[in-house]
Amino acid sequence: MKDLLYTIKANTPKEEIIQQLNDHPEIKFVSLVGIDLAGNDTDEKIPVRLFLKDIDEFYAGRAVQTDGSSVVLPGIATLNNAKVDMPVDSNVNWFVDYNYEYFDDETGCPVGTLRIPSFLIHEGKRVDSRAILTDTLAFVKKELLDLFHKQPEIDGLEVSGNDITDIVFTSATELEFWVKTPLEEAAIEEMSASQVMQEQYWQRTHGAVRCALEKCVIELDKYGFGVEMGHKEVGGLKAQINESGHLTHVCEQLEIDWKFADAVQAADNEMFVRTIVKEVFRAEGLEVSFKAKPMIGLAGNGEHTHIGLAAITSDGKLHNLFANKNPSEDFMNAVGYGSIMGLLKNYEVINPFVSATNDSLNRLKPGFEAPVCIVTSLGHTPKIPSRNRTILAGLIRDLKNPMATRFELRACNPYTNTYLVLAACYSAILDGVRYAIEKTSVDLLTELSKKAGQDGFYLEKSRAYRSEEDVFEDYTAEERDAMFGAPPATVWENMQAFDTFPAKVKVITAGGVLNQRTINSFKEGALLRWKTEIIARILPEMRNVVRKAHLIESNFRTDQDSYMWNKIKDLREYLAKDAIDKKSLFTRLTNALNSGDFATASKLQVETYNKIEELKQLYDEYVRNNI
Repeated sequence: MKDLLYTIKANTPKEEIIQQLNDHPEIKFVSLVGIDLAGNDTDEKIPVRLFLKDIDEFYAGRAVQTDGSSVVLPGIATLNNAKVDMPVDSNVNWFVDYNYEYFDDETGCPVGTLRIPSFLIHEGKRVDSRAILTDTLAFVKKELLDLFHKQPEIDGLEVSGNDITDIVFTSATELEFWVKTPLEEAAIEEMSASQVMQEQYWQRTHGAVRCALEKCVIELDKYGFGVEMGHKEVGGLKAQINESGHLTHVCEQLEIDWKFADAVQAADNEMFVRTIVKEVFRAEGLEVSFKAKPMIGLAGNGEHTHIGLAAITSDGKLHNLFANKNPSEDFMNAVGYGSIMGLLKNYEVINPFVSATNDSLNRLKPGFEAPVCIVTSLGHTPKIPSRNRTILAGLIRDLKNPMATRFELRACNPYTNTYLVLAACYSAILDGVRYAIEKTSVDLLTELSKKAGQDGFYLEKSRAYRSEEDVFEDYTAEERDAMFGAPPATVWENMQAFDTFPAKVKVITAGGVLNQRTINSFKEGALLRWKTEIIARILPEMRNVVRKAHLIESNFRTDQDSYMWNKIKDLREYLAKDAIDKKSLFTRLTNALNSGDFATASKLQVETYNKIEELKQLYDEYVRNNI
C-alpha cells in the first residue's frame, strides 16, 4: 500500500507514463475528465490496456468522444451536431482515484482509476471550462507582459517591468461542507442557537467525524496537495451516543484548506478534493453536502477563492505583483490597486459565474459572513492588515511575507465553476491594470476609497467600492444598496447582467475565448436548471411546508389561536390553493416559468420565498401557543 502511485506530475513524458502504469498494475482504468460549462466533470472507465495501446490517439483527442446530450454545452454541441472530442491535457497533474471497497486479487491493492484532465473540442474548437481558463490566462499573460515592458517603472513594484519574463497566476480554494448521519432530520432551531452562541467553530471533532477528517487530511497529502488544516466550521450540533456507543444525529460543518497552485491546477485540485472528501466520509457511514445552503437558517458552505499574481524575473526569482515594496507604508503597488479595481468594477458580469443556482443565492443573504455587496476592505492602515469578513473581495496581507498578498473572493461556493470564475476575474484584473499601470499608488488609493456620488476616473460615480466597516451591522439594507448596488435576488436577475452591462461583458471576453457564444450557452444552461429546479424540486418542497401547517385540534383555544390560524389559513390558500377565477402563487409562478416569462417568474419567486418564510414564522408562533 505504501508503494501506490497517487500522482503523475504535469508534463511527464509519454514513455515515463507508460512505464509508471506498467509498474502499477493495480491501476486498471483511466478516465478522461472534461469540465462542461455547468462545472460537471465527466467520468468513464477505460481499461488501461487500451490507453497504453492507443496513447497517441488519446493525446490527439481521437480515442474518446462524447456528445451534446452528455455534457452541458447548450447552443454549442446540439443534438443534430453533437460530436465532442476529448484530448488529454498533459500540462497539469493527473491523479489516481482508488476504490478502497474493491481490492485487486493479484496485487492485493485497491483498484485505481487514473483521472486525466481533458478538453472538450467541438468543430475543431475547445469549448469546455478548462479550455476557457487555460486560453484566457495565455491571453492575459501576453497582455500583461506587453504592458510591463512598455511601462517598466510601476509605482510600488519592487522590480522593473523590463526584468519580468513570465507571469504566474496563483490561486487556491477552500472547501466547506456539512456532514450528517444519513436519513436523520436536522434540528434547525437548536443548531441555529448553537451557531449564534459559537459553540462549534474550531471545536474538537469526535468519533466517525474525527476519523473521516483525519483520513481526508492524510489521504490528500499523499497526492501532494499540501493540506494546511482541517477544522470544524461555525455550523453544527453536538452528536448523541446510542446504546452501542456509536455517534448518532451527526450534523456538523467542516472545512479543509490546502496549498495554492497555478490557476488551472488549482481548479483541477478542487474537483478532485471534493471526490476524495465525499468517498472518505461515505466509508465512515456519513453523508457530505457541498451545497451552498443545504439548510435554510444555518450557515451555508462557502468556498473562498484566493486570487494572486506573480512575476518571474530574468534571474529566475518569483515576485508578488500585488505587494508594495514598502508594505508598512502602502497596502499595494499600482498593479494591485488596478487589479482589485478591475475586479470590483466588472463584478456584475463575473457574479453570474459565481452564483448560477437557486442554492448559491440562498447563501448570499445578510449575516452568516456571506457577502452581498460589491465592496472591498484593505485595512485601516497599511501597518495593520485586517480581515473584514463582511465584504466581497478582501485584501490579505502578511507584512513579514509579501508573497502572501492576494485577494480573497468570498462569494463562491463549492459548486461554483471555478474555471469560469478565474477566467473572468483575471480578465477583469487585466482591465484594471491597463488603467492603473501609469498611475501613482496614492491616486489609485484615492480612487478606490471614493464615496458614492464622487467622480472617479475609472470607477463608477454612483458607487462606493471600499469599506472598513461591518457592511451588515453599520449600514441599513437601503444604505448598502445605494452605496454598493443592489444584489441580484434570483438566477434570472443575475444572468440579466450579461445584457445590462455590455461594456463589462466586453472586458471579460477580450481574450476571445470566453466569448458571447459561450456566455449564451452558460446562461441558457443556468436558466434551464433554474426553471426546472423551481418546478420539480423547490415548489414541491414548499407545498409540503404548506400542508404541514395544519389546524391543531385542542379543547383549550384562545382568541390568539383563532387569530393566528385565520392568518395561516389565508396565507396557505394564497400560496397553494387554486380557484376557477383565481390562481395560487405557486400556480402563477409555474405558469410564468413554463411560458418563458422569466421576468415575471423572477418577481414571483422572490414573493414566494418571502411568503413561505412568513408562513413558517406564523406557524411556529401558532404551535408554541398551543399547550
